[in-house]
Amino acid sequence: MGKHRDREGIVSAFFRLTRAEHSVMLALAVIAAEIIAIGRVPSYWLLVLSIIPPILVSMGAFAINDYFDIGIDRANGKKRPLVTGAIKPKGALRITAIVFILGIAISAFVNWAAFLIALIFAVLAYLYSYKLKHIPLLGNVYIAFTMVIPFIYGNYAVTYELSSTIVFISFIVFLSGLAREIHGMVRDYEGDTRAGKIRNVVFYIGKPRSSQLAFILYIEAILISVFMFFFSVPFRLNLAYAVPIAIVDIMLAYVAVGHVLGKHSERFFGLSRNLSLGAMALAIITYLIAGLVFVPL
Repeated sequence: MGKHRDREGIVSAFFRLTRAEHSVMLALAVIAAEIIAIGRVPSYWLLVLSIIPPILVSMGAFAINDYFDIGIDRANGKKRPLVTGAIKPKGALRITAIVFILGIAISAFVNWAAFLIALIFAVLAYLYSYKLKHIPLLGNVYIAFTMVIPFIYGNYAVTYELSSTIVFISFIVFLSGLAREIHGMVRDYEGDTRAGKIRNVVFYIGKPRSSQLAFILYIEAILISVFMFFFSVPFRLNLAYAVPIAIVDIMLAYVAVGHVLGKHSERFFGLSRNLSLGAMALAIITYLIAGLVFVPL
């Protein structure tokens, strides 16, 4: 009985280390991009095969990040598996190596573009955790870029022609992702500077200006989403896109305005983090559904 509980604890720690919940969003983003790129659902075997590499590489990216961030996570009071001892640091390294190798190997069966994207992302994930995150803004730009990668990957998994709609989506995801990263730096500022001695954007320009920068980025993302409703197929004049994306925009606007107004309590930080994550999840689902369903005005 005890051994069974131990196995359950290890499995739970593994999923917390690799952030399995993010893999669900990532897989949906890949599928949405594939549908938008070719205007239909791809073949079943390609659909299944193509979502495995980004899921595995993403899991490895989170694991290696926690490996290098043990001290910072402990200072910020985060109960991550490496902080609590549920998984040893060497175990995190082994997990990273295994899922990276599997993800890259499987991507080779999709096509050469998928293989290159998986390989480059795995290398960048390691470099980010090791060094890039300590370079002001560059590390945050990388994180925002990782949110875009599933859409680019999904497009090239089914066609070598880059869809203009995927380009617009990529801009939205990048801008909102970078804004969310800046808000995360504001939230974790004390722990980052004390334990990690990280000199990031918030350190150099302060919390108020950082919040203003994030506000501008969010507004730009919202404006592009509105533009897509009028000009971008398959979202043009599509209520299946307009209604949920309006909810997404309201959620992001609330978070952006709240930070500008200086709502920096732990309660607001938790709410804004969940709202921004929820908005991104809803946006991905919207892209997926609106790519399949057209509801006219």
